[in-house]
Amino acid sequence: MTYQEALDFLYSALPMFQRVGATAFKKDLSNTIKLCAHLGNPESKFKSIHVAGTNGKGSSSHMLASIFQSAGYKTGLYTSPHLKSFTERIRINGSSIHEDRIVQFVKEQKEFLFELQPSFFEMTVAMAFWEFEHENVDIAIIEVGMGGRLDSTNVISPEACLITTIGFDHMQYLGNTLPEIAGEKAGIIKSETPVVISQTQKETKDVFLKKAQSLDTPIFFADQNWEVIPKGRSEGLAEYFCRKGEKEMNFNLDLLGNYQRFNLPGVLEIIDLMKSQGWELSDQAVKLGLSIAAKQTGLKGRWQVLSQSPKIICDTGHNEAGFDFILDQLSTYQFESLWMVLGFVEDKILDNVLSMLPKEANYVFCQADLPRAMNAQKLYEMAITNDLNGIVIPSVNEALAHAKRNASENDLIFVGGSTFVVAEIEEL
Repeated sequence: MTYQEALDFLYSALPMFQRVGATAFKKDLSNTIKLCAHLGNPESKFKSIHVAGTNGKGSSSHMLASIFQSAGYKTGLYTSPHLKSFTERIRINGSSIHEDRIVQFVKEQKEFLFELQPSFFEMTVAMAFWEFEHENVDIAIIEVGMGGRLDSTNVISPEACLITTIGFDHMQYLGNTLPEIAGEKAGIIKSETPVVISQTQKETKDVFLKKAQSLDTPIFFADQNWEVIPKGRSEGLAEYFCRKGEKEMNFNLDLLGNYQRFNLPGVLEIIDLMKSQGWELSDQAVKLGLSIAAKQTGLKGRWQVLSQSPKIICDTGHNEAGFDFILDQLSTYQFESLWMVLGFVEDKILDNVLSMLPKEANYVFCQADLPRAMNAQKLYEMAITNDLNGIVIPSVNEALAHAKRNASENDLIFVGGSTFVVAEIEEL
């Protein structure tokens, strides 16, 4: 079996939520439990940190992985979805899983997978656990795919849990209110396992407190312990002053999104918790890990600057809260005209997002090459009702090329709306 044949099996034989949406969503953990049992329960063979949330869980996972790696620990990292290559989902010390290991997994488990018929996500989670056990990692940072309670990753027994900012996303699966969504995220909280909440939100605080109290679990609201003050940028790094009690530190992040100020308290609080459990995580390792997090872990698409004249920025933020951060940061730049190359997935509720977008910008509406993508013409028609003017160019790269041809060197081009739009950018 070749690597391409293994990928074909993964993509075509089993449903993939990222591509098709609801038909691939499983509402229980039974398949994951059976698959892990078949593999010898690899999820119980390594230490882990579990990360959930609506916005910020990917960045927080990469920052944590970089810190542990910088401290000398062999560190696994499981995230989803991938941008360019399937192998990005499973990393050890920043290196993606080798193609030969994917082939081996599929070859060895193919008969059982046909029998069980797990989803694409269930299978990739099990593959990650299998690889982390095989590589004998010291710790693995495990990012939740969606929700938490019923997410396939929720079979681990972590050292600690982190829940980042809660917002409106995947409501058809997780609930229509922030407390309902938070209830699903709170499903990763385990008995007597400390949980950190990155940001205190009045709508969700009681949900997390009640869940933690019911399980006799220590809970920490990180932003109540850590003061994080942005200090600007220097030499391509975002500078932050951070204070916890009498402890004061300066950190430089190579993740340039202003929204990282909301993720940083949770990351720092998790590090303090892990230090209290005996993990050796020096201030030097924390500083180094944060300063090279994107570079060391291969993170792409988080406020990534692709060129300077004109300035082109892409970001994977794709819901109302994400665009609130995006538009806030765009307002800090000086430019003559703003170009927005946007595409979304079909199952997003876009009314609020579209109403937020600047009406003076030039829009190019596109669609990612997957069945779940919203038709660009449909997006254009929705945009028109919100007084947003633009054109339709379905291909992501052709849409970006059009913006580049027509923009002046003093303009700014933003590309986003969907992780899958960002993933198709050739320059990424």
